[in-house]
Amino acid sequence: MTGAPTPEALLPPATGAWREGDPPGRPRWYHQAGALPLEAGGTLPDVRIAYETWGRLAPDGSNAVLVLHALTGDSHVAGPAAPGHPTAGWWDALIGPGRALDTDRWFVVAPNVLGGCQGSTGPASPRPDGRFWGGSFPRLTQRDQVRAEAGLADTLGIDRWALVVGGSMGGMRALEWAVSLPDRVEALLLLACPAAASADQIAWATAQIHAIRADPNWRGGDYHDAGPGQGPHAGLGIARRMAHITYRGAEELETRFGNRPQEGEDPWRGGRYQVESYLDHHAAKLIRRFDAASYVVLAQAMNAHDVGRGRGGIRAALGRVRARTLVAGIDTDRLYPPEQQRELAAGIPTADTARMIASPFGHDGFLVETGEVSALVRELLDGVPQRVTAGAG
Repeated sequence: MTGAPTPEALLPPATGAWREGDPPGRPRWYHQAGALPLEAGGTLPDVRIAYETWGRLAPDGSNAVLVLHALTGDSHVAGPAAPGHPTAGWWDALIGPGRALDTDRWFVVAPNVLGGCQGSTGPASPRPDGRFWGGSFPRLTQRDQVRAEAGLADTLGIDRWALVVGGSMGGMRALEWAVSLPDRVEALLLLACPAAASADQIAWATAQIHAIRADPNWRGGDYHDAGPGQGPHAGLGIARRMAHITYRGAEELETRFGNRPQEGEDPWRGGRYQVESYLDHHAAKLIRRFDAASYVVLAQAMNAHDVGRGRGGIRAALGRVRARTLVAGIDTDRLYPPEQQRELAAGIPTADTARMIASPFGHDGFLVETGEVSALVRELLDGVPQRVTAGAG
């Protein structure tokens, strides 16, 4: 007879990162030969990218679609939660037979971002000397991440993506693909993202970084060999609460929660309001599936996002895009507000006017409003000639 779990077994591990020996799930791995040069200086040795695919690549590689995830996403865009996949696919409604990314026609590739924590090289990965990278992991930018993803594309035999699509942090990388490697992107969908991080966005992310680093269990980022419950969970949870407030619309929060207390609790006597319980729930989920140091590395990369850096400014950089482009924002987005998508659409010579998705869900609307996103994907892909029809894989 199985006994009750021990108190230690109920505690979250020091990191929610995928580790060697964990169930592999669906991902495969790309290993880069040689070190990756970094924009901030130095190199990153032994680069590995975890990625998932759906469908089958056409013999001439013409049907490949690249899907890029946001800050706390991963390669598991579609499919159920399972061993090796702590959450269900975050864009499941978009991928599969008959869906916008029809796997009877398209070969869909989704990498876990460099610096992430679900199989790709990041702070929770071992260094060449066998120790965890931890706080010594180098600073990354979107350009570094795209360079690693370009190596993955080369290995897969993909010279040109039929479509690159991403939202939020994924949109930053999608834009970087189209600017730095314009001949490799045929169509581009940018969702709820800017050309460069604003002061407001940097401020929000910096506060989250400080919350993590202020946790006594942060230990300078070197906590990955600590026991259960000994990671910087409090700091990561606070960061998640702050971020989630910016992800949702104010009217949605008011409609769902108002100032009502959580059932069975009295906020005047140590209890919580409903909205507090909601934020606590999302914080508790994240600390079990994500890594605090990856959060810091990726948030710093988002703060550094500026497509015009070293390219003569934003307008000159956007002028390099050759892909047929759609830019869409969420009308209630208070993190990446619609004026930033209008700037993108106005500056990209191949873009239509910015589209606005009406949604009460704020920034998270790009994840929630899958019907509208699917329509944009279809609009772009219907204009891509298919030289070879690929079967489902």
